[in-house]
Amino acid sequence: MKYIRPLYFSNLFWGVLMGLSAVFLLAQAAPFLFGIAKLMTAIFAFLALLDVLLLFRTKEGVFVKRDVSDRLSNGDNNPVSIYLENRYPFKTRWEIVDEIPFQFQRRDVLFEAELSSNETQLLRYELRPTKRGEYSFGAVNAFIKTPLGLVKRRYQSSQNKTVAVYPSYLQMRQYELMAISNRLTELGIKRIRRLGHSMEFEQIRPYVKGDDVRTVNWKATARRNELMVNAFQDERSQAVYCLIDKGRVMKSPFEEMTLLDYAINATLVLSNIALIKQDKAGLITFSEVIGQILPAERKAGQMQKILEVLYKQKTRYLESDYETLYAHVKKHIRQRSLLLLFTNFETLSAMRRQLPFLRQLAKTHLLIVVFFENTETSSLLKNPADNTEDIYLKTIAERFYYEKRRIVKELELYGIQAILTAPKDLNANTVNKYLELKAKGMV
Repeated sequence: MKYIRPLYFSNLFWGVLMGLSAVFLLAQAAPFLFGIAKLMTAIFAFLALLDVLLLFRTKEGVFVKRDVSDRLSNGDNNPVSIYLENRYPFKTRWEIVDEIPFQFQRRDVLFEAELSSNETQLLRYELRPTKRGEYSFGAVNAFIKTPLGLVKRRYQSSQNKTVAVYPSYLQMRQYELMAISNRLTELGIKRIRRLGHSMEFEQIRPYVKGDDVRTVNWKATARRNELMVNAFQDERSQAVYCLIDKGRVMKSPFEEMTLLDYAINATLVLSNIALIKQDKAGLITFSEVIGQILPAERKAGQMQKILEVLYKQKTRYLESDYETLYAHVKKHIRQRSLLLLFTNFETLSAMRRQLPFLRQLAKTHLLIVVFFENTETSSLLKNPADNTEDIYLKTIAERFYYEKRRIVKELELYGIQAILTAPKDLNANTVNKYLELKAKGMV
């Protein structure tokens, strides 16, 4: 704990000082007030000196410490806490200013507190980063006042710390926990009914809410006196690749995050679910050139590799080359795989330019094209048209709205699966599609 320019005068100090100045001015017109003004000034000076002595006679009167994780989750509310401890023998009033990273563009991280002698307190707040990369925290500044409140002593806890903002590992863990506890429906994941039981029998286990009643094993139920069901083992070790477009179309923002970041977060969630389902997860990033290729694996460290690759991805400003993507997929992915292509098509003509390469990918793999709903367009459609300008804007919005749906229809004509989704629903919709195709035995 250190302090720079430790002594500050409070607003109360300046208020009293201005009051005394007014009294001295009045004393020029009424001389009998001059003696009163001198007495009040002496008392004020004594109290101010006493306040200084109370604050500075203790070398380390307070203890302040910030607690923040070494890495933050992009797009999520990350907890930060500040520990306060009053070591003065009297009650103190606090003003705490935390120097958070400049990327947040916030100047409101200011807290007030009152602590009795030897009392401790924990302040909590949250930060939501919207860009991946390194973020630097500065010092924690504590301004301490006595009950007199005339002066303030500044303590500065030098806790300069650099943290890394990674793709949303909090969402990944949330989906992982829900998948393990069979509660994915709470996150918007539909319970998919399997078509038939062509899979290999695995075990007999107790019935869990949501299980298909047709799987009830009545003999085992009679023996155990509780509902028992037959569990079947999914087909395993199938390759699931996420293909992430880093071109300029993915630079568009939604709630302060780019579409690329939403795609990266969804890739992390889906890859983890695929590994839980005993499939292999891999990824390819591309723009006008191929970025990174991570072969699909089911090894212990695969998720960490995926996380590190995703952390480094940045949007590029050129149009993506789908021909190069097709050539690399053909060269590096020999086994039939599930390919989830995260991109964005705003118009039918833009999709048709890439359609020949998408059709080639769909010939040898199960391809899902994931692109984004224009939420601004959707909100315009809901607003009433009160004048000519509103009618014009609503007409354009309707055109773009139906253009997106025509893209879905045309892709489906060529046997290409498509997901049109709002960015905020991306995780749930991609996981739903993966589980649906797996239940149908298409993966």
